[in-house]
Amino acid sequence: MSDLRKPPLEGLRVVELAGLAPAPFAGLLLADYGASVLRIDRPPPIDKIPTDPTTDRLTRHKSSIVVNLKSTDGRALFETILAGVDVLLDPFRPGVLESLTLSPDRLQQRNPRLIIARLTGFRRDGPYAEMAGHDINYLAVSGILNQLGRAEGLPYPPANILADFAGGGLLCALGILLALFERTASGKGQVVENSMIDGVSYLGSMMRYARKTPFWDRPRGQNLLDGGCPWYDVYACKDGAYMAVGALEPHFFRRLVQSLELHEMDNLTLREDRARWPTMREKFRLRFLERTRQEWEKIFDGADACCTPVLDLQELEKNEYEQRLPVTLQASPGLVLNGKESWISPGLAPGTGGLDTLHQWYGWKIGKDLQVTRDGLIIVNMAKL
Repeated sequence: MSDLRKPPLEGLRVVELAGLAPAPFAGLLLADYGASVLRIDRPPPIDKIPTDPTTDRLTRHKSSIVVNLKSTDGRALFETILAGVDVLLDPFRPGVLESLTLSPDRLQQRNPRLIIARLTGFRRDGPYAEMAGHDINYLAVSGILNQLGRAEGLPYPPANILADFAGGGLLCALGILLALFERTASGKGQVVENSMIDGVSYLGSMMRYARKTPFWDRPRGQNLLDGGCPWYDVYACKDGAYMAVGALEPHFFRRLVQSLELHEMDNLTLREDRARWPTMREKFRLRFLERTRQEWEKIFDGADACCTPVLDLQELEKNEYEQRLPVTLQASPGLVLNGKESWISPGLAPGTGGLDTLHQWYGWKIGKDLQVTRDGLIIVNMAKL
């Protein structure tokens, strides 16, 4: 058996400006694969206990320092830290860094190898550039939201998974890795622009192209994969739990109706007749209501019918389901998640662990190089650094 190598991003230095959802998720991905991620927090309000964790829970394997970027001393420390950093994660709205005199041009003059990943919801050059927004708004103007939901209902957003996390944080991390790869050839960093509108639109590529084909050429909720098809849907069971059906291929569909004991429906020609879909859906609905989810699980266990239970997070946690990193590199895996980390995040209080990180990066020490003030961390003597 070959020896395991270090995590793939070990030695990578990342500074994450504190934000919500997308940027912390990108930072989490980098940290889980070995990067050293230092979060920069704002000074807390006067009436706030400095040791309270922030609302951000995507803090695994990260550390924090408090820096006031609105102060001259805070900006001086920030720029000094970035002089030896590989990646900066910027979650702010367009123009915020520039208003702090911390433009990418200025930061990269001091550190030409710096990769600056800038996450925005709307495009910087689009009609909504100056507007505030959240996941639902980015989905809305990308055209994706109008594709989601039942035919008889309103468009329905799937929480904030698509724009914030998939189109935002995940693709931002991809952009960072692409820039790191390019840097091995050029030796230079660059700005990575990640608009969540563009990210979620890219995720919807197949859906967008399929609209010009019979596969997805009907209104919302009337197509094969959006709830319009009876053999690709969710059904309630006798106990109020659910089963998910995805029997697209003919052999899977045949096994499904056999397991449901609906043998009269074992006709592949008839199943393609959309006029029969409402009747078929009703038969599926009534049949699933005859048994509990556990009973259906036993029937479909091991069967190639593409029919599975709809599990909830509470029961997964209760059953100690093992959460894993999304990608496993066999020779250089990421950091292992223990059972507790899979389900509970204590968060990260501003200032936690960051001084140790700075000591590891630069050898800096409190008193000699740095000073903790109520307004955040500052440099004691710029000449020494």
